[in-house]
Amino acid sequence: MAATPYIVTRGIVLRETETKEADKILTLLTAESGKISVIARGVRRKTCRFAAAAQTLAWSEWTLYQKGEWYYANEGTTLELFDGLRKDLSRLSLGFYFAELTEAVTAENEQAGPLLRHLLNGLYALDTLHKPEDLARAAFEFKALSLAGYEPLADACAYCGTETPEAPLLDVVQGVLRCKSCGAGESGLSMPLCGESLAALRHILYGDPKRLYSFALSAPAVKRLSSVAEAFAAAQLERGFQTLDFYKSLQSVETSQN
Repeated sequence: MAATPYIVTRGIVLRETETKEADKILTLLTAESGKISVIARGVRRKTCRFAAAAQTLAWSEWTLYQKGEWYYANEGTTLELFDGLRKDLSRLSLGFYFAELTEAVTAENEQAGPLLRHLLNGLYALDTLHKPEDLARAAFEFKALSLAGYEPLADACAYCGTETPEAPLLDVVQGVLRCKSCGAGESGLSMPLCGESLAALRHILYGDPKRLYSFALSAPAVKRLSSVAEAFAAAQLERGFQTLDFYKSLQSVETSQN
């Protein structure tokens, strides 16, 4: 009998599902194969050597083997656990949302290098750079959707062509920028931006990905950008996210206590 061929790959855990007594099914995001499902046998036992690598948001190197449509974990070595997030429930829950959104826009068995890098950079922005959460969330949402083929057209008004729309709005259904006075009768759902938040949106969409989070906004502009990003994601993907609902519930509690 031929020896089982092993595959060595790096991946981040997007989701973990407990199964049987001590096993988990992991949804891994890898550069080469996109999303893959991995059965990690015995990983919930205290004696398992790669239990840490099987946590959601763990970035690890895996040795896998394949049987049919399933991958099975043989070994796992953690590369980054984003420990800072695990000490802050709000940022951790936002990181879980980043993972759920990434899973929603990533195909199985297709290369996903840009989306994987984007997720790792987003978690780094929260964990190490300590970027404001609303700013990081808006930047992550818009860029993730753009990488997945849902990029909005924000370089000019879709109707009159001006690059400096008066009272700019983003039609989150059609994914186009417009002036307040342009295309009002044709719009499905348009949400207001401002000069500051529009400049930030263009930085997110068209700027250097390595400097994605290198901008600052006033509080009102961040609020506008965050609201538009959330609405755009919901309209384009036609679904909600439990992790986002949980994250927002934490913000509501925090607001009520202040």
